[in-house]
Amino acid sequence: MSPRLRAWAELLRLPALCTVPGDVLAGAAAAGVRPGRRTLLAVGASVCLYEAGMALNDWADRAEDAVDRPHRPLPSGRVRPAAALTAAGALTAAGLGLAARAGRPALTVAAPLAATVWAYDLALKHTPVGPAAMAAARALDLLLGAATAGRTRAALPSAALLGAHTLAVTTVSRTEARGGNAVAPLAALAATALLAHRLPAARGAAATRGLPGPTPATGTAAHPTTARTRAPAAGPARTRTRTRHAAAPAAFAPRPADALVPALAALYALTAARPYAHAVLNPSPQLTQRAVGAGIRATVPLQAALAARSGARAGALLVAALAPLGARLARKVSIT
Repeated sequence: MSPRLRAWAELLRLPALCTVPGDVLAGAAAAGVRPGRRTLLAVGASVCLYEAGMALNDWADRAEDAVDRPHRPLPSGRVRPAAALTAAGALTAAGLGLAARAGRPALTVAAPLAATVWAYDLALKHTPVGPAAMAAARALDLLLGAATAGRTRAALPSAALLGAHTLAVTTVSRTEARGGNAVAPLAALAATALLAHRLPAARGAAATRGLPGPTPATGTAAHPTTARTRAPAAGPARTRTRTRHAAAPAAFAPRPADALVPALAALYALTAARPYAHAVLNPSPQLTQRAVGAGIRATVPLQAALAARSGARAGALLVAALAPLGARLARKVSIT
C-alpha cells in the first residue's frame, strides 16, 4: 500500500467499514424483506455517510489530535485538512444521492442520519449528549435498511439494541486518549452482558407476527390471511378452519435461524468482554483503546444476531463473514 493510500485508509478507518453493511441488512431483516436493489443502494448510502463522518471527525479534531495523536493523517501532514473536509462533503452528498435512489422513505431516514453525523462531529462530540448522538446515528443507520420497505417501525427494537451497544462503546472512547476511567468500561461490560442475554430472548418482527418471510416473486412478506382469499367460499366454519391451518405453520414451525442467535450472541459477548474487563482492571490509554476497538468489532456479530433473530439466516451469515475481514484489516490499519 502506498503511503498516500495508507494515509487515507487511516483517515477513513478502513477496518471499521466492515461494521457498516450489517446495519442496513439487519434493518431489512427486521422489516421482513429480502435484500434487493434498494437494499444495496441503502448499503452504499450508509457506507458513504459513515466515511463522511470519519473524515469530518478528524478534520474537527485536528487541533486536539496534534497534541494527543500526532501520528494521525492530518496532524502528521499526510492528508491536508481541506482535502479531508472536501471528502466529507462529497461523501455526504453521495450518500444522500444513493438514499434518494433507494426511495423517498430511505431518504427521509438518511437526511437526519447525515445531520446527526455532522452535528456530532462539529458540535456534540465533546458534550454530555455526544454518546447519545452517536447511538442515534447507528440506530438511524439500521432503520435505513427497514426504510427501503417503508417499515421502519418494525425495526425499532433492533435499532434500540444496536444503539445501546454504540452508546456503551462511544462512552468508553471518550477517555481512550488519556485513560484513567474504569467506570466507562465497567458499564460497557455490563451492557454487553445484558444485550447478549437479551438477543436470544426476543425474536424479530417477522417472527412475532408469524410471517414466513420474503416471497421470491415480490420480496415482501407473505401474509397468512392470503389463504382466506384463495379458499372456496364454503361457509364460515370451513373458512375459519382453513385460515387457522394456513397460519399455523408460519407461527409455530421451528425456525432454522433460531439456533444461530445464541451462538452469535455468545460471539458478540466474547469479542468485547475480555478487553472491557482489562480496561476496568487497568484503565490505561493502551488498554482503553483496545477496549474501544473490540467494541467496534463486536458490532458485526451483534448485527448478525439481530438479522438471525428476525429469520434472515443467510443475511446473518453474510454479515458475520465480515468480522474476519475487519480483523485482518485491523492488523494493518488502526480501527480507532
